[in-house]
Amino acid sequence: MTAATVLGLSKAAAVSLAAALVVLAVVLELVRRRRLAERYSLLWIGTALVLCILAGWSGLLETVAHAIGIVYPPNALFLVVGGFLMLVLLHFSIVITRLGEHNTRLAQRLAILEEKISRQRDSDA
Repeated sequence: MTAATVLGLSKAAAVSLAAALVVLAVVLELVRRRRLAERYSLLWIGTALVLCILAGWSGLLETVAHAIGIVYPPNALFLVVGGFLMLVLLHFSIVITRLGEHNTRLAQRLAILEEKISRQRDSDA
């Protein structure tokens, strides 16, 4: 008897639940090692918990799948994951754009300061 059978889950739901638990464990470990900022970890932890709930509670997953017109409920998990990944990619694109603009402004300010220092050295000499 497999663990999925004991829990009353399909193989797809069991794999989804295991993957969500692995993501949760990896995120917690990354936060513990200070390799992932807390503000991003909350997003990932929330997502892993939602996936655990959807994978483990087949009735809810079936309701969600039926509401959005998906015949095979575990496919709804993949839709949720795909949507989440799209939102994360959009968020990181926004962050990268802001950082790029910030770096440009810093480089311009540094160039202005270096020019002022150079002019001051030339006038002192």
